[in-house]
Amino acid sequence: MKTRQKKAVRASLVLLLLCLCVLLISLNTGTIRLSPVEVLKTAVGLGSPRDSIVLFDYRLPRLLIAMLAGLGLGIAGCLLQGLSRNALADPGVIGIHAGAAFGLILFLRFFGTLEGSFTIFIPLFTFIGGLCAAGLITFFSFDRKAGFLPQRLLLNGIALAAGFSALTLVLSLRLDEEVYSFAAYWLAGNIWGREWIHVLALLPWLLVLVPYSFFHAGALNMLSLGEAPAAGLGVNVAKQRAGLLLCAVALSSASVSMAGGIGFIGLAAPQIARRIAGPLHQYVLPLSGLIGMLILMAADTIGRSLFAPVGIPAGIVTAALGAPYFLYVFRKSTHS
Repeated sequence: MKTRQKKAVRASLVLLLLCLCVLLISLNTGTIRLSPVEVLKTAVGLGSPRDSIVLFDYRLPRLLIAMLAGLGLGIAGCLLQGLSRNALADPGVIGIHAGAAFGLILFLRFFGTLEGSFTIFIPLFTFIGGLCAAGLITFFSFDRKAGFLPQRLLLNGIALAAGFSALTLVLSLRLDEEVYSFAAYWLAGNIWGREWIHVLALLPWLLVLVPYSFFHAGALNMLSLGEAPAAGLGVNVAKQRAGLLLCAVALSSASVSMAGGIGFIGLAAPQIARRIAGPLHQYVLPLSGLIGMLILMAADTIGRSLFAPVGIPAGIVTAALGAPYFLYVFRKSTHS
């Protein structure tokens, strides 16, 4: 136990250091370059007006969105894999992101704008859409006699994701050209939240849900063993599973509401974390969040700088890295 704890602490410190390095690199990346010295001077109020605008009005809000969304997606994927006992479970793969996209399109149809104070309601709409998807997936994965069947989760999720994607496409075709262009960028995984109001819209969700997931890590350990063993150990299976599933849906839906349709982070981050710290979720959950944060920050930085001045959505970068990893995990799971 102590060995795993030490490994988890060391890995967390290394990940935090890497996140800091990526943060400094990203703050220096763009059409207007800011050296680390200029970044530090601007951060303490000694920079030029131009540098202050670049740092505080453009780059820092976007980076904070990437950090918060990556954290949320990594933890959400870990929760889903623990609840489903399926290494392939990912909010994007099983259809929660498709439901969140449907919720976003409903928001656009209802409000017709992405500006002003209405932005604060976007995570709520994506959560409702993701919750509808999760509810349907759970319903179709439940057997009256055998109870919840994790092995049905992936196929049901893929099927429902296709259905929600079709509904989203139909609704998006009825939007005006500017809003439709935004929806297309969102679906590609473009981090669009670049103002402080977007950070404020996302931050409360993580401040509540991340501690909740950490507090229930012990229950998740028992649920990972199966319903019968968990019930035998005194866990209220229905209550804990519902609470943790809602937490996972809310984390992933709120995260993608500001970061776009980012995939594969929820798949890869928990598996990498388990290889480092073992199966116990009190160690795996924090590591999954930090790994997700690092992946999304790096993907956004690569997408903005690789083909500058033309930016590539972070979702495309994560998909390019994640698709081969998904095939590897799928092949490994089918041959195990």
